[in-house]
Amino acid sequence: MIRRFSSRHGRLDHLFLREKLRGAKRYFRIAGYFRSSLLELIHEELKSIDEVRVVCNSDLDPRDISAARTAEQQAMALKEKWSERPPEADSLLGRDRYKKLHELLVRGNLQVRVVGKAATPFVHGKAGVIDGRDGSSTAFMGSNNETREGWREHYELLWEDDSPEAIAWVREEFEYLWSQGVPLPRAIIEEVDRCARRVEYRSVEECPPESIAAATMAEAPIYSRGEALMPWQRAFTGMFLEHRDYFGATRMLLADEVGLGKTLSLATSTVLACLLGDGPALILCPATLTQQWQVELWDKLGVPSAVWTSKKTWLDHTGHHIRTRGPEDVARCPYQIGIVSTGLIFHRTDERHHLLRKRFGTLVLDEAHRARRAGGTGRTAGQPNNLLDFVRESAKNARHVLLGTATPIQTEVGELWGLLDVLGQGAEYVLGRAGSLWHTPSRVLGFITGAKAVEDEGECWDLIRNPLPPRDEDALFDHIRTDLGLNDEDHFTSRPRYELAEFTREELLERTTQHRDGLAFFQQHNPMVRHTVLRKRKVLEAKGLLPRIAVDIHPIPEHPKPFFVGLGLLTSPPIDAAYNAAKKFTDLLKHRTRSAGFIEGLLLLRICSSLAAGLATARKLLGGKNPNEEDEDEDANHEELSSLTDAEREALEEVVEHLRVHPVDPKFEAVLHYLIDEHWLDHGCIIFSHYYDTARWVAERLAEKLPSEPIALYAGADRSRMLRGDQHVHVERESIKSAVKEREVRLVVATDAACEGLNLQTLGTLINVDLPWNPSRLEQRIGRIKRFGQARDSVDMLNLVYQGTRDEEVYDRLSSRMRDRYDVFGALPDVIEDDWIDHIETLDDKLTEFIEKKRRANAFDIRYADTVEPKGEPWEKCAQVLSRRDVIERLSRGW
Repeated sequence: MIRRFSSRHGRLDHLFLREKLRGAKRYFRIAGYFRSSLLELIHEELKSIDEVRVVCNSDLDPRDISAARTAEQQAMALKEKWSERPPEADSLLGRDRYKKLHELLVRGNLQVRVVGKAATPFVHGKAGVIDGRDGSSTAFMGSNNETREGWREHYELLWEDDSPEAIAWVREEFEYLWSQGVPLPRAIIEEVDRCARRVEYRSVEECPPESIAAATMAEAPIYSRGEALMPWQRAFTGMFLEHRDYFGATRMLLADEVGLGKTLSLATSTVLACLLGDGPALILCPATLTQQWQVELWDKLGVPSAVWTSKKTWLDHTGHHIRTRGPEDVARCPYQIGIVSTGLIFHRTDERHHLLRKRFGTLVLDEAHRARRAGGTGRTAGQPNNLLDFVRESAKNARHVLLGTATPIQTEVGELWGLLDVLGQGAEYVLGRAGSLWHTPSRVLGFITGAKAVEDEGECWDLIRNPLPPRDEDALFDHIRTDLGLNDEDHFTSRPRYELAEFTREELLERTTQHRDGLAFFQQHNPMVRHTVLRKRKVLEAKGLLPRIAVDIHPIPEHPKPFFVGLGLLTSPPIDAAYNAAKKFTDLLKHRTRSAGFIEGLLLLRICSSLAAGLATARKLLGGKNPNEEDEDEDANHEELSSLTDAEREALEEVVEHLRVHPVDPKFEAVLHYLIDEHWLDHGCIIFSHYYDTARWVAERLAEKLPSEPIALYAGADRSRMLRGDQHVHVERESIKSAVKEREVRLVVATDAACEGLNLQTLGTLINVDLPWNPSRLEQRIGRIKRFGQARDSVDMLNLVYQGTRDEEVYDRLSSRMRDRYDVFGALPDVIEDDWIDHIETLDDKLTEFIEKKRRANAFDIRYADTVEPKGEPWEKCAQVLSRRDVIERLSRGW
């Protein structure tokens, strides 16, 4: 029998639903979207039903579901979809409904599944089957969702049909959708509970320091989008706060292996320090990374910042230039976090002097290995360079000092001693007071490397007492502190070892002469290991914290492809002539300027990037312009290029002459071949270049060749575009991220400067149009697609170099060491020094020497193998939070 209901005649929950659910044994429902108001009106009735199953929309792409290899990843994919209202309003207005829904979800009789877009592009047909305890059944369908609004407030129509045919039909449809769905992840149930309990602190000041991290991050963009900080990133933030609590300040060197997200670890700690009222933050990094830092802060953490530009303006996170009076206003950042290029420090600019007079709560130096002492035996040997000199002085005026650096090799710790010295400025607990043996590297390096044993008890005591390690680092230190009655705040003692208890003295002698885990005592317990944090990819993969995804590198010499001879692309006479003219120009320049090495690298790298970039660079040099405007280098000084000699100008004009005829660029032909003929476009592809000129050229040429394919150009804040045929529109980076995530775009061209925080796991292939000479940059590129959520078990990477160029020489030597598909860069250092490139014939020897050092056991592996998991509850479960408005307001206060 068919019965019809209209909400025009009464509330449908009263007219139909509540009556039918009384005495029900089973309730199967095809509903709409999973929302907090799901099942709200029939909360009490559902408690007495044995089995309730509900299928909901999710908008999830089925490829997202299949790529989510764990329930946690499925939860991340779903979390972004399930609540469209801001948490501030939704949790306040709907707290009771969240409580009711959570109660149902944890009772055990309710199961919810969500279906993706493939099975049901949109579940519009709403229906249900109700089985009574008396053996009766009925089916219904209508326009209403399983929500308060659907049953009570909207105008809805509903049909009930208790015929066996109708019941079987609805049940069949339900079971099909149920089989296509995935269970509601536990993390979503926990989020429902969190929203039910959510309250806001009235102000930042009201939030206790021990709660600041979770309260700030729980609703930061990275979490509201269904992502999260990686466990080891959270663990570093925890260590930062522990050091702040124990020492009163934090001095740490973060040296995680490349690709593990050092920027986000440092950025999160910096933000928390600002919110705790420790003072403003100065972030120093190469100009090529200033934009990456700003993007990471805003896109992931929702934190505003400003970058000091070459135009003497502050550039905020929205791309707006804030005018200033001049260099002196570098000390007046309009936000709590200011980002400044280390190039200003290297060149001893006016800004450098103004910054030295400023006190900072947090000083961050990224790429800290650039701050070092001069080598060799000349007049300046052993002298700190301008960057090291600056950070040593600035550290004295900072509470916290955080240094991000390339991975250290313990047998070369002497090279990092300058950075430890930076950490120790104004912080005696790092290297100890004046007179400490740790201030003299030559006296202690043998102990740290294990090359020398401590034989004198007095020397052993001097190594321990100044500085005195924390009691929780080793039981020996706890016993020493207890014997001498020292508090945690005491980081030094002048008392003799004879005052120690006899047991402790025996323990001291025994522990400091024994080896554990293959290492001597002072290899494991020294300032470097104590203040350096290093986590390794293989450890994280072994713990299941990183996906183990293979990388197949192309071209494969054993399988020749068109355009290639070995690893290099066949070039034409105009290209060869332009390259030789560029070398001629730099050879001439070497006779009169110290910048020649930089310009040689710049010009040759740009020509090796693409003919378009080489042509643009030569024209800028001829016009007396800075050829490197979008990525300034701290070691470059362009003043000597303002007036070129006739011979230099003639060589540059020759470069232009050969390139302006626009010879066919084999790099583009190779890109097109792999995208179309090798079907890489079917998997989705990200194409990388270090230079915007090259990225734009590739994107525009692809738009011409593939007019129906949407192409994203992901670059600086005001340079990102979407292209389709001859139509180009400027877009925000967030629009590109969203389009790629939703698989509306499968072809992206990006620059290195903008790639930080770009998660492209929906793409399965990568093309490097140019190759940075440092493996860390390559690792960062492949890290965009080699991450959780990648559906492919292996991804493809194509590296393009011209035959007969310096690029080919370097890549030929690197590629022979990139054989491990699961650890492509494991046999390469993070940073390849410039002099290794200059003396290409010895590059193999340098790489071999590095690997031998890396194989040896070191204390970092032992100390930090267990620091990849954070302590305490996950931040996303935090219900007492800081409002985003309060966070932004606090961090929008200027220096």
